[in-house]
Amino acid sequence: MEDRTWKKATLCVQGGYQAHNGGPRVLPIYQSTTYRYDSSEELAKLFDLESDGHMYTRISNPTVAAVEDKIAKLEGGVGAMMTSSGQAASLISVLNIASQGDNFLMMGNLYGGTTNLFLVTMRRMGIEARVISEDMSDEEILSRIDGRTRLMFGETIANPSLDIFDFDRFVPLSHKAGLPLVIDNTFATPILCNPIALGADIVVHSTTKYMDGHAMVVGGVIVDGGTFDWEKSGRYPELTEPDESYHGVVYTRQFGRAAYITKARTQLMRDLGSTPQPMAAFLLNIGLETLDLRIRKHSGNALKVAEYLNGRTDLISSVSYPGLPSSPEHAKTMKYLEGGLSSGVVSFSMKGGRESAMRFMDSLKMAAIVIHVADARTCVLNPASTTHRQLSDEMLREAGIDPGFVRLSVGIEDIDDIIADIKEALDRCL
Repeated sequence: MEDRTWKKATLCVQGGYQAHNGGPRVLPIYQSTTYRYDSSEELAKLFDLESDGHMYTRISNPTVAAVEDKIAKLEGGVGAMMTSSGQAASLISVLNIASQGDNFLMMGNLYGGTTNLFLVTMRRMGIEARVISEDMSDEEILSRIDGRTRLMFGETIANPSLDIFDFDRFVPLSHKAGLPLVIDNTFATPILCNPIALGADIVVHSTTKYMDGHAMVVGGVIVDGGTFDWEKSGRYPELTEPDESYHGVVYTRQFGRAAYITKARTQLMRDLGSTPQPMAAFLLNIGLETLDLRIRKHSGNALKVAEYLNGRTDLISSVSYPGLPSSPEHAKTMKYLEGGLSSGVVSFSMKGGRESAMRFMDSLKMAAIVIHVADARTCVLNPASTTHRQLSDEMLREAGIDPGFVRLSVGIEDIDDIIADIKEALDRCL
């Protein structure tokens, strides 16, 4: 039987699925689109949300549900819903409580793909994303909130600027305005940070990154903290008034603290179909089993790489890694991230700009140039010419990116081999 007092390392391995007597030791893959019931009454109760169970894999699946349960426990939430990608998780986290004519606040240093989703695609849907930053005063931020503002969205560790979200400042600001705080915890993972424990209300992940950890499967997840009082806020009729698209259910009345995540599944996953496949959940679960081990190794290796790069002032103009004592983000790292561990991503700028950055990357032998991050294997990217190329120069600067900016995702290989590869590649740029 599952012990709810288990620590995170144990939850990574044992959480979500427990084999019954004589049952399979490993989480089975329930590769089925549908499920058989002995009576129409039983199935009717499922459709009326009066009983638990699975009716159709677009909505839920036993393999997926086990992994969702594990992630919810790791994040300290009341429930989780996996999605087909991290982008789908971010999209649904907003659409679940925002409609045409509404707006929300987003930090200006979000991942470029999220920024484009919010500022371009969602604007076409009639939902406005209003950009805020840590440089703004509280009054300036609050002035951007009106009667149609629905949430605030930030990242624990921003990608790729590596800014650390200031929970102690933005949690009270968000809640003062009656808004839930949604946090992308992809880089930190629940091993290094639990945003819900720090006051956030909803957590999203691209599980494609550290949770999977092996570049095998794309996915996302939304975790409901169950902490936000939707009725008291008075801004969310979609949760507090009858949903005519689902038999007039009032989510807050029937599901209490799990109202948000229940609506996300029964309404948006039903309608949008951003469904994770059972095999994807199975593969993700394998990655989660070693998450605690890997994220600590990634972080330890990354700190040593950052220290080395800091000494290469002949070619590098700046190094960004929150774990460095010299980093302006270091105080927040020590405050919000477990043990000051800062994940495996190191950012730095080459003095020669984009050309030098490309020459450095082309000279690496072990580290690979890939459109990915948070892999067990060390990889590298120049965001300005790839993942963030859709952003204007002004938006790039706001996200902390210049043309010579390199994002290095430090893997779990032997640190001596990683640094040797970096040194040789840098030396070829002299």
